[in-house]
Amino acid sequence: MFQTFEATTSPDQGPPRLAALRAAMSEAGLDGFIVPRSDAHRGEYVAPCDERLAWLTGFTGSAGFAAVLKDEAGVFIDGRYRTQVKAQVDTGHFTPVDWPATKLADWLLAHAGDGAVIGFDPWLHTVNEIEALTRTLGKAGIEARASANHVDAIWSDRPSRPAAPLSVYPEALAGAGPAEKCATLAATLRDDGQSAALLTLPDSVAWLLNIRGGDIPRIPIAHAFALAHRDRRVDLFTDAPADAEVTRHLGGTVTRHPYDALLDMLAAQEGAIRVDPATAPLAVWSHLKARGAEPVRGTDPCLLPKARKTPAEIAATREAHLRDGAAMVEFLAWLDSEAPKGGLTEIDVVEKLETFRRATNALRDISFDTICGAGPNGAIVHYRVTRETNRAIAPGDLVLIDSGGQYLDGTTDITRTVTTGSPTPDQKSAFTRVLQGMIAISRARWPKGLTGRDLDPLARAPLWMAGQDYDHGTGHGVGVFLSVHEGPQRISRLSDVALEPGMILSNEPGYYREGAWGIRIENLVVVREAERLEGGDDRDQRKFDTLTWVPIDTRLVETAMLSPRERDWLNAYHARTRALLEKRVSPGASGWLTAATQAI
Repeated sequence: MFQTFEATTSPDQGPPRLAALRAAMSEAGLDGFIVPRSDAHRGEYVAPCDERLAWLTGFTGSAGFAAVLKDEAGVFIDGRYRTQVKAQVDTGHFTPVDWPATKLADWLLAHAGDGAVIGFDPWLHTVNEIEALTRTLGKAGIEARASANHVDAIWSDRPSRPAAPLSVYPEALAGAGPAEKCATLAATLRDDGQSAALLTLPDSVAWLLNIRGGDIPRIPIAHAFALAHRDRRVDLFTDAPADAEVTRHLGGTVTRHPYDALLDMLAAQEGAIRVDPATAPLAVWSHLKARGAEPVRGTDPCLLPKARKTPAEIAATREAHLRDGAAMVEFLAWLDSEAPKGGLTEIDVVEKLETFRRATNALRDISFDTICGAGPNGAIVHYRVTRETNRAIAPGDLVLIDSGGQYLDGTTDITRTVTTGSPTPDQKSAFTRVLQGMIAISRARWPKGLTGRDLDPLARAPLWMAGQDYDHGTGHGVGVFLSVHEGPQRISRLSDVALEPGMILSNEPGYYREGAWGIRIENLVVVREAERLEGGDDRDQRKFDTLTWVPIDTRLVETAMLSPRERDWLNAYHARTRALLEKRVSPGASGWLTAATQAI
């Protein structure tokens, strides 16, 4: 399905809804209510029925929350959305709050007053979140109280929960079948003395059972919970229909139950049940405790195995990236021809790019709503064009395009920033610093055990030396025909997860000048063991292999700023791109590819 470009806000998203929520709060004896941008599964993307934050405030970013008090309402957003929130939210009634610099607990301490009661829906917050909030608020006599969801109570036309059919994910692409994965998980539980593990993340369930769904836009997952037992049995809780093929695939060891049967099933369990407090809803933990069951804190046992891609998954995703790279070349050749003429808009670009991807006859969906920001819109890190924000692309604009595809054999995510005219010296120097950071990550070697936090400064150092930076992570994990944003691996100041062979990550430094333009360059990379170097120590090291092969706009490169090794990397990257893609693209695009990959 092609993207839609609905209006960002509507007239009834302001005070009437806020007033109705405050009235519901008052009736329930609450002084405040927290409205997260999440569902019970903690996914970045949520179904329309879970778009509570957007429904109440107008803010459509993929992360954030609101805290509504009797006389004040804060919308908490991180650095990616500081510009976007100003355009979407009625700041006369909602106050943007810089988060995580300002913690929710600190804001409530400053604004709620002693003795206040703050309500929250326990299905929409994790165990860790509420425990941390309660510890801080309790010191001031403020109570965080689980309650009904008062947004749902006033949302009269709230959509129904989706239930799209399940499908089987081929074992040949996964590299392992569900029996093997469940046996490995069961062995972990036995080693840890646990009877079962509760899985609340739908991508963990999808990975474990080699199934996919269609309940969430852009991500092929089903709304589902699972209880994986130490004897390899799995109870699957979902309303997603399963045909005969899926039923045969799941076999006799997987028992399907209605989605809402989870709590009753948990109450009947014996022994230690593993629950991830970082991802599981507080409602589940509280229910287990109330029924006398034994919840045990433990990380979701699927997270790291899912992140360490099998050789089959890596081979498949390489092919997906070549297919997607060819579509991108067709698109960039078209854009380079048409944009300087004038007459294009951001929506034109988004729709044309999706057309090229669909022409592969392999695209299942785009992997997220395409970001196309021309001129000042490029400075909005996660900008999403709508009919009301759609900007004409003027000759000379910088255009930032961040996009990706969902293919059965892989998930892609690529950003290219291109010029539609003659770039300014300032634009070229900023672009080159971003490129230097991207190259530094691409070329990195590091000792076994280092985390994304250790590598993150490599991408920022060229910008730091110019007094510049960017307010997002350098890289996120990526799944294989699963979530385009996959944990636990990432390249970020906050990451404490070691980077291990098989992990796929993005490499995407950027620079954004509010009101003017934005720059980001993104490739996907995969971690592998590094070869031993002559003269080197006998140490285990890691490095990245590049997965994304698409030209980088050398018209924006200030060549004199590059070191010889950086120039060599860029020229080698372009030579490899040309060799891999020249036979996969049309004759017209092949000519553009040759010109775009000339050595500098």
